[in-house]
This record gives sequence, C-alpha cells and structure tokens, in this order.
Amino acid sequence: MLRFTPAGLAAVDFRLEHESVVEEAGKPRTVRAEIPAVAFQTLARLVAAAKLGAQARVQGFLGTKSRRSKRLVLHVTQIEFTGEKDAAAS
Repeated sequence: MLRFTPAGLAAVDFRLEHESVVEEAGKPRTVRAEIPAVAFQTLARLVAAAKLGAQARVQGFLGTKSRRSKRLVLHVTQIEFTGEKDAAAS
C-alpha cells in the first residue's frame, strides 16, 4: 500500500519471494527466501500498481529499516516487471 514519508516521499513496503537452484559442494541446492523490501517515489508507485505475484527483476542495496532499527531490508533502486505469475499456480 502506497504511503508517504514525513518528508512527503511516496513509499511502499513489500516482500519479494525468491527461488533459484545453485550448486553447493558439487550438488544442486534449491534456495527459497522471502525478503522485505522498500521502494520510493516512481518505483513505489510502480510497485503499488503491480498485481500481487507479478514477477520482477530488482536491483538495490541492503540497509536497515530505519535509523534506529537493525533489521535488514532491500532498498529497491531499479525494477523491471518480467511477466505475471499465473494466479492458479501454487
């Protein structure tokens, strides 16, 4: 849900789901993760308008949620929507 910071910047908090297969110790390993993320201004509006489950490629940096928090969140600096996830898929 789109919100505005005290400075008037558009912002949206959301979660990314990641799944990939990597090689570890010579064997394939499936990696699944859910990552908290935040986007601001134009990117925030794009994310807020996206359909739930939309597939995207993102870039950004890890930072804390706020100055007083130690919790990590991905600050999205680029996003490219690559297609829609099939609503019937699990």
